[in-house]
Amino acid sequence: MAKLKRKEYEERVERLQHELVAMARWLQSSGARVLVLFEGRDTAGKGGAITAIADHMNPRQCRVVALPKPTERESTQWYFQRYVAHLPAAGEIVLFDRSWYNRAGVEKVMGFASDAQVKAFLRQAPAFEKQLADDGILLFKYWLCCDQEEQEQRFAERLKDPLKRWKLSSIDVEARKHYDDYTSAREAMLKATHTPAAPWTLVDFNDQRRGRLALMRDLLSRLPDTNVPPAKLAFDPLTTKPKKERFGVLKPIGTR
Repeated sequence: MAKLKRKEYEERVERLQHELVAMARWLQSSGARVLVLFEGRDTAGKGGAITAIADHMNPRQCRVVALPKPTERESTQWYFQRYVAHLPAAGEIVLFDRSWYNRAGVEKVMGFASDAQVKAFLRQAPAFEKQLADDGILLFKYWLCCDQEEQEQRFAERLKDPLKRWKLSSIDVEARKHYDDYTSAREAMLKATHTPAAPWTLVDFNDQRRGRLALMRDLLSRLPDTNVPPAKLAFDPLTTKPKKERFGVLKPIGTR
């Protein structure tokens, strides 16, 4: 299948973004809580998918969480502890750009977690997620799929583009040697954590535009289709001539 052209993609994604804004009104009205996890290989397209979803939503309602490496103190806590603080409150949607599944992926493959820690995680994660679901959180887990050839092309693009260079790290470079190891780790993770309470959804992201559209459609299809009309607002015309902005202490910089 040919990759989706930009114009067609933009037309399709805008329609879905309108639906997402409507969903946000329902979320605020109902007080529901939505949690979406984005996982996948390096360069799979997690950031772009999250941006497409969050782009036109109120950032006070739609929060993106991308946690850095644990601090020394955090590394001694219960593994899930630092993630709990970022769970959604009533009326919120939280998008995790990588999540607690780091333990089953990069930490396992790159040796940052012991075998015992990984086994404990795979045993505990389903119970943790069932507690979230039982408490009423609507939890969605997406794995973004990317072939090695496509991944290599994206790595090369990031290396050449100064605006994307920050996305590459020494860990990414080293991880290129472990493509098969990541596959094995993913399969073990899916086997242990694909549960009725918190199932996984895999999305083909070899074409990132088609992948974003498929993910957004799937997410919307699994949320209640409840129409909450936008609040009615009206502006009365000004009764005086519009005023120019005035400055006393400081002046704005000029434009060219």
